[in-house]
This record gives sequence, structure tokens and C-alpha cells, in this order.
Amino acid sequence: MRLVNCTTLELEEFFGTNIPSYAILSHTWGDSEVSFAEYTCNQAAVSTKEGYNKIVLTCRQARLDELNYAWVDTCCIDKSSSAELSEAINSMFAWYRSSTVCYAYLSDVFKSDLGNGLVYSRWFTRGWTLQELLAPTKMLFYDHNWVMLGSRWHLAKKTLDRVQ
Repeated sequence: MRLVNCTTLELEEFFGTNIPSYAILSHTWGDSEVSFAEYTCNQAAVSTKEGYNKIVLTCRQARLDELNYAWVDTCCIDKSSSAELSEAINSMFAWYRSSTVCYAYLSDVFKSDLGNGLVYSRWFTRGWTLQELLAPTKMLFYDHNWVMLGSRWHLAKKTLDRVQ
């Protein structure tokens, strides 16, 4: 498993049971994500991409949560390798389950419009949403500006209270 070192922003590889505690990012892909190849070839060249900002903000939040590592699918999986991609798809639930915390970044939601915007977020329309919602022990949601919206349980209760 490849993880981003949250201090150096370098990728590090871990094997077997020797995997440190880590945060994991759940997000929707945009037009300017940073691939593994781009990330490992020239980090400076991709530092202006929106996807790079997600990696940096994930690492910043992980450090605030006293974690040294983070997993971000766009840069931690070498999608040019069909074997690696297949293994990643088969391991995804376990990786989310094993994370210390999952950050769900809702790029199309703003805290000021939380009441209406949350349920219409593109994040909820993806095929991966269910496993990413259920697998992590701890899940925190963040808005477009990386402002915390609340935990999975807090937001579920707010949504249910609004419906009743």
C-alpha cells in the first residue's frame, strides 16, 4: 500500500501488516486530478492543479488529527498497471475500513448552504459512495473550502430531523 507522507508529501510504500495509521480521502474526481505518474515525476509541475490541493489539504488535516500518513486514490494507485488497479479495487473496502479516519470532501457543497446542498452533492451519486460511507470507523465531511460539516452520524441525524 502506498501512502503520502503528510510532512514531506512524498509517497512511501508499506507491505503486509507494517502499515501505519492513516487518513483516507473520499472525493469526486474533477478535471485536474493528479495521477500517480504525474505525482512521482514532477510534483512541482502539478502543484497548481486542483487535485494537488486536495492532497495537500488532506495531509494538512491528517497532521491536525495527529496522523503522519494519508491515502488519496488519484496519486497512490498506479492506474497504468492493470494488476495494481485490480488489486486496489479488490482492496478498497479493507483500506477504508482500516483507516483511522475518512475525510469526505464534497467539492460542490458550501457550509452556508448545508441544509439543501448536502443531499444534492455529486458525491452521493457515485458507485463507490456506499462502501466509502459504510467501511470507515470514523468519517468526517468537509465542504468546498475544506470547512468541516460534521461527522457521518451528526449529519445523518440532522438530515433525519429535517425530514421528520
